[in-house]
Amino acid sequence: MSDQCEEQEMEAEALAAIFDTAFEILKDSQPFQWSVKLLPVDCAGDEEEEESHNHVAIKLLADIPLDYPETSLPNLSIKITKGLTDEHRLKLEQMAQEEALNNEGMPAIFAICELLRDWLSDNNRKGLDDASMHAQMLRKQEEAQQKKKLAEREFESQKKDEEMTQTELEEQAVRKRRAEGTPCNQENFEKWKVAFEEEMAEQEAMREAESAAGTKKSKEKKEDKSGRITGFMHFSGKAGIMNLEDIERAAQEAENAPIDPNELDVDEELFDLEDDEDLDDLDFDDDDDEEDLDI
Repeated sequence: MSDQCEEQEMEAEALAAIFDTAFEILKDSQPFQWSVKLLPVDCAGDEEEEESHNHVAIKLLADIPLDYPETSLPNLSIKITKGLTDEHRLKLEQMAQEEALNNEGMPAIFAICELLRDWLSDNNRKGLDDASMHAQMLRKQEEAQQKKKLAEREFESQKKDEEMTQTELEEQAVRKRRAEGTPCNQENFEKWKVAFEEEMAEQEAMREAESAAGTKKSKEKKEDKSGRITGFMHFSGKAGIMNLEDIERAAQEAENAPIDPNELDVDEELFDLEDDEDLDDLDFDDDDDEEDLDI
């Protein structure tokens, strides 16, 4: 099996999944022949709904060449099944051929079907198959009105684009610069360099000012500790304070000094004889004392 044949079979499977019973394989061997029934409104196979909602209908017939889609285009034809004239058929066939050409080298049947179905949806009304001169004249007038409305919509869209505000133009320019980037040349570099050096100089000046303010503040908070004495100076006598030897000498002199009884402050009540009776309640165990001495 060639690659083109396999690709054609895969496209047929995809069309069958999309269009269900509306897709039909007329010939299952190469060259394949396919058929797709196209309606403006898909009614899921309900014939009564299709009849009431769809005033026009066609069937797309496709003969698939052996080298499609890589090289050749499909041979397409349109069969009118409801509500249209031969003039419409020729127009639809031309649209189908142009769409096939737009999708050259790719599977194109689905894209062609979507284009034709859009046209059917826009023209889904009764009376299009009326071949009388009056009906043809009405259809031409209607087509002319549709073309006029389409031209007006395009004009309004173009006018709206031209009337963009200054803000929108600036935003558009910003988006464009972001997408394309800024080209680096000598002029742009010089501008950037000047701005960069100015910014660095400002930052350096700010840092120097902050550093100077911090140094001044630390000097103000610094205390004069030159008059303070250390613990060593306290006990070495270098600061004019009594040292350890002086303290020991003063303690020795106080211990050896004579005591004047008149200068002592004694609480005589502590030695009142009337309280001697309380001593009788005490139990002095001589034996325990002796045992303690023996130990």
